Amino acid sequence: MSHIQPVSGYILVEPIKAETTTASGIVLPESHEEKPQSGKVLTVGGPIFDDGHEIKAPCAVGDTVIYREWGGKEYKEDDKNLLILKFEDIMALIK
Repeated sequence: MSHIQPVSGYILVEPIKAETTTASGIVLPESHEEKPQSGKVLTVGGPIFDDGHEIKAPCAVGDTVIYREWGGKEYKEDDKNLLILKFEDIMALIK
């Protein structure tokens, strides 16, 4: 578990790597890897306030989310690559 606590308006996500084998069993080379666009929420910062309105996080700890491809800031902790995203970078929850 990370020791990072995002500030208000931000979420810490551990990206989920894309599959490297297709459904038919073809192994894709590393050069073909795409940047992950989904991940598991590790921690959530507090709400933000805009024009007096409270905006809460669109997800909770443990949720799997889909986020913008080029959103957020990458951060490496130990041997894990993490991503710090703004609330608005979250596009969907995976149920």
